Amino acid sequence: MMRKMKKNTKQNLITYGIVIVAFVVVQCLIATGSISSLMQGLMVPLCTYVILAVSLNLVVGILGELSLGHAGFMCVGAFSSAFFSMCTQDTITVASLRFFLALIVGVATAAVFGILIGIPVLRLKGDYLAIVTLAFGEIIKNLVNVLYIGKDKNGFHFSMKDMMSLNMEPDGKVIVNGPQGITGAPSDSTFLIGVILVLVSLFIILNLTDSRDGRAIMAIRDNRIAAESVGINITKYKLMAFTVSAALAGAAGVLYAHNLSSLTATTNNFGYNMSIMILVFVVLGGIGNIRGSMIAAVILTLLPELLRGLSDYRMLIYAIVLIVMMLFNWSPKSIEWREKHFSFLKKKKEAKEV
Repeated sequence: MMRKMKKNTKQNLITYGIVIVAFVVVQCLIATGSISSLMQGLMVPLCTYVILAVSLNLVVGILGELSLGHAGFMCVGAFSSAFFSMCTQDTITVASLRFFLALIVGVATAAVFGILIGIPVLRLKGDYLAIVTLAFGEIIKNLVNVLYIGKDKNGFHFSMKDMMSLNMEPDGKVIVNGPQGITGAPSDSTFLIGVILVLVSLFIILNLTDSRDGRAIMAIRDNRIAAESVGINITKYKLMAFTVSAALAGAAGVLYAHNLSSLTATTNNFGYNMSIMILVFVVLGGIGNIRGSMIAAVILTLLPELLRGLSDYRMLIYAIVLIVMMLFNWSPKSIEWREKHFSFLKKKKEAKEV
């Protein structure tokens, strides 16, 4: 057991090291002017997608449940934190403190929604769970699109009709403007903050996976009946994994919201398309493989931009890469070929451990 613990610790340190080395390399390239401004603008979204991918892998890979509502939790974290930042923009002038408090608000709100949704939803499994979580994501997106919130000297005003229904004083300020979302939120997100949040997310997930609770979660994934027969509280551990995943998705939403001047709840940002894209990161990186999800999120986010010069064939190449990665990771023939030609690496690794 001690040898396995040391092995896991070593693998975790390698994962952290990959993130830190990548950050240092990118910072050096930015300092020397080797990265375009367009690519620099992708660094914060890149960190957002990595957090989303590794957090969803906790539910899909470690817990073994298919969730399609991850974008909904991201949306909750994004809008709650942006709302907080807009309300405190004049009172909390220190950007780092304001962002930290907004992060706490976004994570806590997403975690609460994770608990509220998880309690009834986690009684389902398979396709039913996927459908209900997908519905949750769409409901959240549509609710945000019809929500109007304003603030004046009399306090907050809410409406789900239109902006005129807020009945504010002339000096009032509209914070959430229905389909137009939130405009003017402070851009407090940076690449450094994004990398720190990635490391924190990895630390939480990897340590949870290696803990006693993580082993209980994986036991539920492998055989629910056997896990229940040895006294594992199925509801408790499923809800734990779901809530942690939702909270980290909320953190990704906070990072995403504070990188934009205008935050709107569209299908591409917080709807079905986003949830599917996050699931693609998880599947292509390897279900249950946290490091693989992280690498897949980076490659699939950067690839369309790197191929922008091939405007006519960009999406065709992107689709081919997706298919090739899928076949390489999951095709039985491909798995057999990898085991045949790379078995010596596994034997060498096992010999070192002995």
